[in-house]
Amino acid sequence: MKSLLLAGAVALALSATAPAPASAAEAAKPSAAADQQTENPFFQAWTTPFGAVPFDRIRDEHFRPAYERAFAAHRAEIAAIANSPEPPTFANTIDALERAGELLERVGSVFGKLTASHTNDTLQAIQREIAPVSARHQSEIALNAALFRRIDTLWQRRDELDLTAEQRRVLERYHLSFVRAGARLDEAAKTRMREINERLATLQTTFGQNVLADETDWMLVLEKPEDLAGLPDFVVTAAAQAATERGHDGKHVITLSRSLVEPFLTQSERRDLREKVYRAFVSRGDNGSAHDNKAVVAEIVALRAERAQLLGYPSFADFSIADTMATTPAQALDLLRRVWEPARAKALADRDALQALVKAEGRDYALAPWDWRYYEEKLRRAKYDFDDDALKPYLQLDRIVEAQFYVANRLFGLTFHERRDIPVYHPDVRVWEVQDRDGRHVGLFYGDYFSRQTKRSGAWMSALRPQRGLDAWVHPHITNDCNYNEPTAGKPALLSFRDAEVVFHEFGHALHGLLSKVTYPRLAGTATDRDFVEFPAQIYEHFLSQPQVLQKFAVHYETGAPMPRELLDKLMAARNFRQGFDTVEFIATAFVDLEFHALDLQRARTVDTGAFERQVLERIGMPAEIAMRHRTKHLQHAFAGEGYAAGYYTYLWAGVLDTDAFAAFREAGDPFHPELARRLYEYVYSAGNLRPPMEAYVKFRGREPQVEALLRHRGFPTAGTSN
Repeated sequence: MKSLLLAGAVALALSATAPAPASAAEAAKPSAAADQQTENPFFQAWTTPFGAVPFDRIRDEHFRPAYERAFAAHRAEIAAIANSPEPPTFANTIDALERAGELLERVGSVFGKLTASHTNDTLQAIQREIAPVSARHQSEIALNAALFRRIDTLWQRRDELDLTAEQRRVLERYHLSFVRAGARLDEAAKTRMREINERLATLQTTFGQNVLADETDWMLVLEKPEDLAGLPDFVVTAAAQAATERGHDGKHVITLSRSLVEPFLTQSERRDLREKVYRAFVSRGDNGSAHDNKAVVAEIVALRAERAQLLGYPSFADFSIADTMATTPAQALDLLRRVWEPARAKALADRDALQALVKAEGRDYALAPWDWRYYEEKLRRAKYDFDDDALKPYLQLDRIVEAQFYVANRLFGLTFHERRDIPVYHPDVRVWEVQDRDGRHVGLFYGDYFSRQTKRSGAWMSALRPQRGLDAWVHPHITNDCNYNEPTAGKPALLSFRDAEVVFHEFGHALHGLLSKVTYPRLAGTATDRDFVEFPAQIYEHFLSQPQVLQKFAVHYETGAPMPRELLDKLMAARNFRQGFDTVEFIATAFVDLEFHALDLQRARTVDTGAFERQVLERIGMPAEIAMRHRTKHLQHAFAGEGYAAGYYTYLWAGVLDTDAFAAFREAGDPFHPELARRLYEYVYSAGNLRPPMEAYVKFRGREPQVEALLRHRGFPTAGTSN
């Protein structure tokens, strides 16, 4: 069950094979339309291997009747709990809530997977219809007075109930979630809260669909041979394939996929075309078209501020961050500022060096944002004799996937066995069965690595079925999505080093889901504090750059020869070369996200989103030659949903954790140190939300994290040093 999708929401898992309880099924009689769906897979047991989603049988028309029945069943389950004549006990209230909503979870997880990874017009129409209905359903649970009375009674009596540590943690999270959702509001405020939640659900869906539309609709057709000047073979090949997919056979097309945009901006000698691509990329959702997100963002910001005020918080940022490791916006801003200053200083020094390079070439223009990557690559080659194009032939996607499995085996004893008998939603998707060191089944891992027009941009992890241990053990089914250029026939997909790190990052999230070993779904896998959830993903990135991993898996796709030690040394030497740029574009986005959500209600209702974004950037001294990594109108982390609203900073917060934590492996002299790996498994990857995140971190590391590790890792000065 996922009864709430608010910040601090009640996040419960599903069992893909368990039917709804008989009482709920009886109470939730399907409509005539649903009765006609006799072959609807959502109403049947899944006999696929491991109860995997039968994607080969699920059709678009199955979702409306499935949602209808699932909402009705869940309403009946909640009513039975809330209106029980029996006094509240942990078993008849919390355990019952943990078991409720399994059909809704089953439907919602599959629908969410498809709308993110392989959508179409029909699914998008259903998505627009379901979003406010789902929000209304969640609000009715969160604001159910009788249900909250039972939870609150248990919370007040928690010391008398002889609860296990895990049960106490579950009760604590339930109680806090209901309070933060508005359970203590009066009826008028609850009514307004319901209205806000429904409207936000619609707006957030619209935001994401608008961004996808802009990314899908725009393309730059390269008509002449000179339009390809400077582009390496892998970009030319990918652009030719993109052209074919968009009906321009024989030509080349640049789309707004980051996997095409960034290499084009880095390598194209055509400054005029670089400008076109750059402007289109940073203007997604901000074009004054039918897909423009200015008004959408403004309304989202105002509604979130109003909701925070109803709950007694001065701003949405205060509300959102209260239930995180940071606890206050001031704490988050303090970290951003501490890293911003050295990052900005490094970026400004790099800017001057790049401008000197422009002048040395006899050019008389000022460096512009669409020039940065182009001249930066030239400077890197000159300074480190390092060419990213020379690295790419050694970074085959398939081998990087093998490398991520190898690391998981060395750390946690896992093995991965590809399964071709499990249905998938697109031919590109691959599935592996995961087993532990004793050969026991752990779960399923789905990898979906290539971009397509039906898939949203970016990279992410999601769960088709989270782990749970209540009643019977339910093994997780976890997915990773990326957006790399699909290779042409006979050639492998080749990655940049940063692309390879992203593969490892998302697999770190996947392991957090796969290795989860808790009883209660409310605490399973990635259901942790938002500024802790990136830690398992970001620490996993560090293992890619270990020599024993690269020497084994970074092999030339044609010759099979391992990456030369000289090239590996150059890669390591050049790793901090663009830290100024990378950190500035990231922190600028985090500042803008936090500032938008720190507005009080009065200011939020009158904000000019474009002017406000510019004002924040001016205030922090944003270099004009660098753009935010994600401008507000396409910042899906914050506005296509609420997961990272006022929370984009968490990647940097987790960066403190991951660099400090991996320093322990360095101090031990072994990236696979058995005792450290055991503690990483016990207190991080398998532990879900069993304990407060700082407590979990200290149990692994032996102390609280130190920001100096992050500064050193990025090549920035720390106290007592100079750079």
